[in-house]
Amino acid sequence: MNVKNKEFFLSSWAINNKTIIYVIMVLFLLSGITAYKTMPRELFPEVNSTNIFVTTIFPGNTAEEIEKLITDPLEEELRGVKDLNEIKSSSSEGISVISIEFDDDITTELARQRTKDLVDNVIVKADWPIYNNAKIDPSIFEFDVAERYPVLNISMVGDFPVEDFKNYAEYLEKRIEQLPQIKTVEIRGIQTFEVEVAVDPYRMAASRTSFKNIIDAISAENITISAGSLITDGQRRNLKVIGEVNDPEKLRKFIVNRDNGPVYLEDVAKVSFREKEATSFTRSFEEKTVMLEVIKRGGENAIFASNSIQEIISEAQEKVFPKSLQVIIQNDQSDYTINAVNDLMNNLIFGIILVVTVLTFFLGLRNALFVGFAIPMSMFMSLMILSYFGFTLNRMVLFGLVMGLGLLVDNGIVVVENIYRLMAKEGMSRIQAAKAGVGEVAMPIIVSTATTIAAFIPLGGWPGMIGEFMIYFPITLSAILGSSLIVAIFFNSMLVSSFMDLSEKEISRRNLIRMTYILGGFALVFVIFKDTRAIGSLLIFICGLFWLYKYLIKELALNFQNTFLVKLENLYDRFLKYALSGIKPYLFLGGTVLMLFFSLLLLNIFPPIVEFFPDNEPRQILVYVEYPEGTDINKTNSTSILIEDEIYKVVNDDKYLDSGYNFMIESSIAQVGEGAGNPLTAAGGTGEIPHKALITLTAREFKYRRGLSSEDLRKDIQVQLLEKFPGIAISVEKTQEGPPTGYPVNIELYGEDYGELVESAISMRNFLNEENIEGIEQLKINVTKSKPGIEFLVDREKAGELGIPTGLVGQTLRNSIIGTKAGVYKEKGEDYDINVRFSEEYKNDINALINQNIVFKDQSNGKIKEIPIASVVDKKNTTSFNAIKHIDLERVVTLYSSILAGSNAQQVVNNIIIALTGYETSEGVNYRFTGEIEEQAENQSFLSRALITALGFIVLLLVFQFSSISKPMIVLISIILSFTGVLLGIVIFNMKFSILMTMLGIISLAGVIVNNAVVLLDYTQLLFDRKKLDLNLSKNTLLDKETAFILVVQAGGARLKPVLLTAITTIFGLIPLATGLNIDFFSLFGSWDPNIYFGGDNVIFWGPLAWTVIFGLSFATFLTLIVVPSIYYIVHCLKLKLKNI
Repeated sequence: MNVKNKEFFLSSWAINNKTIIYVIMVLFLLSGITAYKTMPRELFPEVNSTNIFVTTIFPGNTAEEIEKLITDPLEEELRGVKDLNEIKSSSSEGISVISIEFDDDITTELARQRTKDLVDNVIVKADWPIYNNAKIDPSIFEFDVAERYPVLNISMVGDFPVEDFKNYAEYLEKRIEQLPQIKTVEIRGIQTFEVEVAVDPYRMAASRTSFKNIIDAISAENITISAGSLITDGQRRNLKVIGEVNDPEKLRKFIVNRDNGPVYLEDVAKVSFREKEATSFTRSFEEKTVMLEVIKRGGENAIFASNSIQEIISEAQEKVFPKSLQVIIQNDQSDYTINAVNDLMNNLIFGIILVVTVLTFFLGLRNALFVGFAIPMSMFMSLMILSYFGFTLNRMVLFGLVMGLGLLVDNGIVVVENIYRLMAKEGMSRIQAAKAGVGEVAMPIIVSTATTIAAFIPLGGWPGMIGEFMIYFPITLSAILGSSLIVAIFFNSMLVSSFMDLSEKEISRRNLIRMTYILGGFALVFVIFKDTRAIGSLLIFICGLFWLYKYLIKELALNFQNTFLVKLENLYDRFLKYALSGIKPYLFLGGTVLMLFFSLLLLNIFPPIVEFFPDNEPRQILVYVEYPEGTDINKTNSTSILIEDEIYKVVNDDKYLDSGYNFMIESSIAQVGEGAGNPLTAAGGTGEIPHKALITLTAREFKYRRGLSSEDLRKDIQVQLLEKFPGIAISVEKTQEGPPTGYPVNIELYGEDYGELVESAISMRNFLNEENIEGIEQLKINVTKSKPGIEFLVDREKAGELGIPTGLVGQTLRNSIIGTKAGVYKEKGEDYDINVRFSEEYKNDINALINQNIVFKDQSNGKIKEIPIASVVDKKNTTSFNAIKHIDLERVVTLYSSILAGSNAQQVVNNIIIALTGYETSEGVNYRFTGEIEEQAENQSFLSRALITALGFIVLLLVFQFSSISKPMIVLISIILSFTGVLLGIVIFNMKFSILMTMLGIISLAGVIVNNAVVLLDYTQLLFDRKKLDLNLSKNTLLDKETAFILVVQAGGARLKPVLLTAITTIFGLIPLATGLNIDFFSLFGSWDPNIYFGGDNVIFWGPLAWTVIFGLSFATFLTLIVVPSIYYIVHCLKLKLKNI
């Protein structure tokens, strides 16, 4: 390439081989469209977590015993596992749950295998506990964020017997669990059946019968045994002894003791076929329901799953279920996913319309179409790439497309505008201008694209779950920018060389009418049918655009180009000459530096509210209710109904109703017991939780809420429930957008003495409650020492003399209360346990329990002995820890709280820190702030390092491009000075500073700004090199001051239009998302309803990032057009002075 007539060999090859390029374009376009159609839709990308859980069940042991026998040995072994990041555990009654978090750079499969190997090392040891004559076997499983909440709930309502409900629910459970996308289905609100043998302890004692007699008798009699086969009459026949009962009532005639004459089961017990004790209750809008909770597998498509479930339900309602059974799908996350994705798609379409409109006014329709062609082509190419690597179409990917919308036309603008300028001002032919025009700007746009991508490379090292979550954004942006570069160099250059014309061709009125008749005829046919109405509407819209362009837009665009742009170019030329004269370049540079310091000063004087993640309008309001440990589930249920009544007083307020229709809340589900746990505090644990309840309110889509806030509704519910239910912990929370970060208020107290830790947590909670810190909802402690219990201490000496082992005492009490499975009753293909226990009247009677006799055969003389339990035990009431928590093997108690609606987490925590200044905990007890605040500090630190690294990468690439230090420094200064716009925008418009999104916006801004600066500096250098060639000067010779002045002004004028265009298109592409203006183009064309509204979840989530880029880029445009030329000119003048010294 020479300086006079540069050519870029790749674009020249594309211009010379048009047919090949056309074929490649078609293939890429079809592949991209296919990818768009087939890519799974989801709200957020699946996060690959490396959290492994080890769960060990050891019934009949307290939390302290579980810690000592199970948790401690496992943790000691697991602490040495390779790539360990953090280990947490929870030891509670009968169960140990250990969570092992590995580094992000290993696979889940490897993490699971390493964990299993170490767990196996512990199990084989001689002191590992044994239960039911076998060593306890821990279960090991991986954790997936997607499996934390149900993908949907199914409520069944009707007037049917319990058994029928159970059959209907199990039918759906079986069908739905067969779907590959579904991990499990949990049935709530209905219990399984059992055959209960309810023993009367006094009758049993009178007949000298033991539990063992009853259990053995049922096991021996209720059995069917295969007796082999025999050959008779030349045939082999199988023999079977049928002993299983076909009616539970037949158990009553079983003989359970023969020592003093036959004792029948009916003499000592009642037999009934009944529901098991309730472990859960469910309601929907206060109506009792049977509910199915559907959990999706991680990585599977929620929309496919939802559609398949709806088909299963429709088929069941048509062929299996009675017509009066109502089956209602609630909390369907796929609907939310589809709507959120469609909203972003509409933002994208709106942005494209704005960008193409701007291009039309600046470049004319023909050139605008050349540049506009890059939008769908680049997007489909990037979707093709993302689909190939298994990406889904989610919020992160779609925002990457929205963000890239304004950027992807930058390369096309520079290429097309430069070619047009060469044709118009240099008189070149299409092909000559295309080859030379691309040649002049090829390296600058390659480098500028590379620097933009380089700005996002550091984000690839983002640690933790948030990094896994956010990484999709820079990957998508990199894919779309890379695609736009290929489009500009190969496709745009070829198309321009074939079709560019200096004059706009006039479409005649006659041809326009003919085209209208043709398109209108097709449109009418399509509009008639509902499924094709959108196509017909689109054809009508295209016809309208042609007429609008001919009689309005074209004239406006020509006036804009020939009048406004000319005046703007002349004004800019004069202003730039003014800015470069005398000492003014130094004044402009110094002034912008002072503005940066002034903006920092304003930020300190008027500090914005700082938040980690944008505070969303909740899709779901979660009311967690926790009663004291040991509360019976029936009491929990009855009180929960009262809490629901208070909630519905708020939900059914007149402001949320329209003729009885609630336009704010779509569904309400109340769960008591199973399924009511809080995933943020459950630590992967399972089991019955009769003292907990959960009320889930699901709001309608944002656009249907009529401008009312679901966050205000949450606040009203918090106020309504405040101090109305003393002794019950109630927390009104909301679902978080994005990855989980923990509670905003999260204080961990750690030390050795767990009782002291709990007491210190209680003291700290009381102290903070007295401080009345604004914004705290309700401080809660994750463990308590209030779990009521009764301890039986066996007198070993006395028991030993009587021949009673301790285990027999415990087993007898266990048989009495929990019961023992004695066999199975089969009916209609279902198996039902036969459980033997005390009757309801006696199993909760402590006197009946301890006064019952232990009946056993004395091994020394073979006689039956009856010894009352009370004679060998001492009884006392106790309280114990409901759980013992560890973090990295340290005993920990956590004091936590969500914050009141409208409060700022950072401010609340800062006030707590101030309040705790000088606060002294007990000796051996320390505390630290974790949760959301810890995540915020870690991610803020990473993003700050990522910004510095990004700037380093940009400088390195620019040094490579320019073989100079001064030019990269000019670009770096312009990037740093552009932060002035961001800071001023935040202060002036009183916006919140979102740690995550604003910092990400600043990093994005650094990559965006460099584009225009590089193109301007490269073209300036090109003019300098050409001038030296004309004057026969060497490359290293410095031009005189006057010549440099003229060339800098000339370069600025030549690049004015591309600089303005790239800035305006980027800003306009983000405007719909930043302002929250939503137009539903799908419903506009499909049903002629634009459904226009402002706001929504997308603008809340992405708005801070969009505004950061808009503020920074607006100010950076001034920097690029005035300050960058000024610095370039200052540097040139300084070089001249240094040369003359």
